[in-house]
Formats: sequence, C-alpha cells, structure tokens
Amino acid sequence: MKLRKILLSVVSAMIAVTAMADKNLSIGTGGTGGVYYALGGGLAKILTDKLPDTQVTAEVTGASIDNLKFIRAGKMDIGFTMADSASDAVQGVEKFKDNKVAVRTIAALYPNHVHVVTTANTGINTLSDLKGKRLSTGAPGSGTEVVALRMLEALGFDKDKDVTRDRLSVNESVDALKDGKIDAFIWAGGLPTAAVTDLATTPGTKIKLLDHAEVADVMNKKYGQLYTKGSIPAKVYPGQDKAVSNVQVWNLLVVDAKMSEDLAYQITKTLFDGLPDLVRVHQEASNISLKHQGSASPIPYHPGAKKYFKEKGITVQ
Repeated sequence: MKLRKILLSVVSAMIAVTAMADKNLSIGTGGTGGVYYALGGGLAKILTDKLPDTQVTAEVTGASIDNLKFIRAGKMDIGFTMADSASDAVQGVEKFKDNKVAVRTIAALYPNHVHVVTTANTGINTLSDLKGKRLSTGAPGSGTEVVALRMLEALGFDKDKDVTRDRLSVNESVDALKDGKIDAFIWAGGLPTAAVTDLATTPGTKIKLLDHAEVADVMNKKYGQLYTKGSIPAKVYPGQDKAVSNVQVWNLLVVDAKMSEDLAYQITKTLFDGLPDLVRVHQEASNISLKHQGSASPIPYHPGAKKYFKEKGITVQ
C-alpha cells in the first residue's frame, strides 16, 4: 500500500509537471541566406522572452510554400510567407489545388523585392536576354519559385523550353553563379539579402540587377492585384550603381486559423512591442508598421490579430 501511494504520488507529480511544461511553438522561416531566416530567429527570441512558459524556435525551410504546408500538417505554428502564396493556399489553387490551407494573417510585414541577378561578364542586360540561358528560379517550396515562374510567363517564355531552369536556394544560386554553372537567378527577398551581398562583394565579380517592373501589370491581370512596381535603391549592394525597377509582393506572418484567439493576440502584440529589437536583427523590420495593416494582406486576419489592431484603432478584414 505504501509503495502504491508512493507511485501514485510520483505519477501525480509527473502530471503536474507536464501541465506546467513550456508551450513549444515553431516558426517556419526560409533558407539561411534570406531575410525570413534572420527575422524568424529574432522573433523566436522575442516571443520566448516575453510569452510566459513558452519556448519558440525558428526552423530553416524552403520558405513560403513549405511554411504553409507545414502549418496545414500541424508541424509548424507560425510561418513567414509571401502574399501571393498565401492567397493561393487559402483559395486552394496552383500548388495547393484541391488542398486548401486554413491560415490567417497575424501581420503584414514588409514588401519583398524581386531581384533578377546576373554578373557583368554574362552579357545579359535585359529580361529578353534571359531566353536560352540557364537560370535558377528559386528553391522548391519557395515563394520565389512562384514569382519567378509567373514572371517568365508574363515575358511570354515557356519555362521548360525557353530557359534551362535550376531550382536552387538563394545561397545555392549565388554559388552557382560564381562558378559559372548558371547565368542568372531570380530571388524575392528583403533588402539587403545577405547572399546577394556576398555575391556583390566577391573579388573580381561585378553584380548586375535587371530592371523588370514592367511585368507586374501582366502578372496582376492574371493573378489579381498582388504585385506592385517599386525599385531597389542604388548602393543597396556593393557595385550596384543605380536604382533598379522591380516587382514587389508583400510578406505576411501567418498562423493556423485554429490557433486560440488569446495566443494569436499575444503573438501580434509581442511582435509590434518588440519591433525595436527586431530592427537590430535586420533593417527590414523597420518597414513593419501598423499603417500597412488592413491593406497589404489578401487573406483574412486572425481574430486575435483583429482584436489587437482594433485596440490600435485599425480595422482589418
């Protein structure tokens, strides 16, 4: 009887400890050469420090598409994604055909800048010069690949016949361009992207970014008003002497629609309260603002996020 009481006491204690155990959350980011990875690590630390009994980790992934699929599978709780990929996921089209993802926006973050990157020695000066060339269109599971293929389509290119296409991450793309294995690559990310900076600072390499804003209109005509025209200012990257016109698409922080309202509220509040710390991680965080909420996300906001923004006098869908 005494042994039984002891065992019951131990089991009761174990149950109590389990009940008090930290809540574990994961954030899907992207490859190590991109801005998602940097900001995801910073956000994970802020949430871990500020949310009671919560441990948050940032995970390396293929980025937008993978993050959305991981959330659908219950393998991740929070994800960075480009707005066009999130829109496809909620509608159940393109890469999410017949398999919708019930995600909701926590916050619109900052515009992703599409880069079309080559070097001076390739002889590529315009988008039309890409025809017949070998280029990377982004890693499988990335939002970059979605944008890149839509850009090629907007140019009238057959993605399987008019170019030789590699599916590489931004780090892999930079290495392949350095080694002469590809002629150019398309990348969608924040400014500056560490991997592109690495290319620009490589001795003997002259980086070249191609103007391409004109394809935004064609892309929007088919896919909806997801893309805007912008520019990468001069001197963002070493050796980039002039501003480059480009396509932009918003980044979102999303969660499973089933997440509790209280947790989503706390994540949203902690994100905005912690912006000064995020800016120290990467300068793109300085573009995260309350003023962009309600207009930049093509998918609905989570009720917890809506509650936070309502407190700030902002109405979101």
